Amino acid sequence: MKILHTSDWHLGKCLENRERLAEQREVLNEVCQLVESRAVDLVLIAGDIFDNFLPTAAAEELFFDTIERLADEGRRGVVIIAGNHDSPERLCAAKQLAKRYGIVLLGLPKSAAVVCQPPLGGVQVVQSGAGWLELVLPKVAEHAVIIALPYPSEARLEEVLTQELDEQRLQEAYAEKVGWLFHELAIHFRPETVNLAMSHLFVLGGETTESERPIQLGGAPTVPATKLPAAAQYIALGHLHKPQKASGAKMPAYYSGSLLQYSFAEAGTEKAVMLVEAVPGQPAQIKKLPLKSGRPLVHWVARNGFEEAVTWCREGRDPEAWIDLQIYTPTPLNTEQNRTLRGLRPEIVNLWPVLTATETGEVLALNRRALPLPELFDGFYKSKTGGVPDPELVKLFVELALRAQTLEAEVEA
Repeated sequence: MKILHTSDWHLGKCLENRERLAEQREVLNEVCQLVESRAVDLVLIAGDIFDNFLPTAAAEELFFDTIERLADEGRRGVVIIAGNHDSPERLCAAKQLAKRYGIVLLGLPKSAAVVCQPPLGGVQVVQSGAGWLELVLPKVAEHAVIIALPYPSEARLEEVLTQELDEQRLQEAYAEKVGWLFHELAIHFRPETVNLAMSHLFVLGGETTESERPIQLGGAPTVPATKLPAAAQYIALGHLHKPQKASGAKMPAYYSGSLLQYSFAEAGTEKAVMLVEAVPGQPAQIKKLPLKSGRPLVHWVARNGFEEAVTWCREGRDPEAWIDLQIYTPTPLNTEQNRTLRGLRPEIVNLWPVLTATETGEVLALNRRALPLPELFDGFYKSKTGGVPDPELVKLFVELALRAQTLEAEVEA
């Protein structure tokens, strides 16, 4: 049985307001081509299909077009679970239609797949229950038993894990609950089936990046690898954006990572999907398949000033990339300099002056993000007007900026 594991598509996600749906369409087309060329029997998609609870119509259209291609009119199995970014109800709204193609959509931790028998020769869900299902796949003699745990928050589990407020006890209760769920579900594994697990959670010790939104306020509850089902031949995980094996896992448990580099902290990170070959009773064979689509994210550091950055732009350096540009300069960049750089390279996403002393060359600030808000506004106002801002205007700006940060944090949470 050949299985392809992918996750964290984050359809609709932007890069500092830069639309990336075309890149997502390109990389999903690459995934579909890999599935075809590798003769994959089953696709596991481990959550965070969309970037938020209310995806755009274009993002949903891309999702439905892609899973239809992956399913190949019911000749290939596709199992999808919700992540913390997904609305379980919205993700599963089309499950009655999806089942005709052998596509399984699971939104909540205790979801049960619909038992179905599509047209002759297609994928069949022959039995299922809360959190598990058994699949018959065309051209594969053995059945697949899958235990699935979509993003298991307290709210989605519909239970309070502990009455205590101690952070350590909360973590322990969460890990205990997840471990118990996996233990109970693993009883459905059988020696004669290919036994798989999938979930969207944070395994303790995993390597994070800036592009993963915390799973909950106060930090992400983690699960030790010892709580994962030891009898699974492969565990497909979602949430962390860097492809990696789950830290400390004795069984094959992997994060496939996100489809694209979604923050400049991921610059240089190779994106991939996981190809798994499994037969009953034997260790699975895992191979990482690198993805080539999508624009890379790069950092430019122009230590010799504005003219060096202009030269790089005119030379066409990193022609396909989104750019985070840092320029060492004795004075803030003026409007004309900003316009020149962005005119030469519209792909410049961030432009950070690193202010230096004019005589000694000493670095005064690493970048604008390190300055207090009043100083940021003061420097901006002076660069635009040549004057000094009124103290009341500075106070008003700071109040509005802090209010905006608070609202953004509430929305992300």
